[in-house]
Amino acid sequence: MPQTFHGVDEVAHAVGTPLGETEWLEITQEQVNQFAEATGDHQWIHVDVERAKKGPYGGTIAHGYLTLSLIARFGDELFKVDGVTAKLNYGVNKVRFPTPVPVGTRVRAGASISNAVETPAGVQVSLNWVIELENSTKPACVAETVVLLVR
Repeated sequence: MPQTFHGVDEVAHAVGTPLGETEWLEITQEQVNQFAEATGDHQWIHVDVERAKKGPYGGTIAHGYLTLSLIARFGDELFKVDGVTAKLNYGVNKVRFPTPVPVGTRVRAGASISNAVETPAGVQVSLNWVIELENSTKPACVAETVVLLVR
């Protein structure tokens, strides 16, 4: 159940607040193939199952940007803001992919609000994300994203 904020003022007062963790999500070859089709990135390590078995990870891996793009899905699992007309991706300040995500493994995300800045267009909220890879000590992705909450 997502945490609900009642207006941008509640979000601004929640700086430093952890938003919790999402449910685990299995990364499938179908997802990876669809992402490859959408982006035109058909690198063999992602889409050639037979060749990837002999590669450095023993199988196909998710695109880093596929992993990053899951933040949109995970954000809806973690929080919602009432009283805004839109919640828009504004940017990414920093992103790293410390470990690859093998197809067939599961990931989940945790996030916290790190900043909220009033702008003429609304409030820019910075979020720190960690996308965990099940049974791994290293995260799959760490990122600082910015969401624009439009009043």
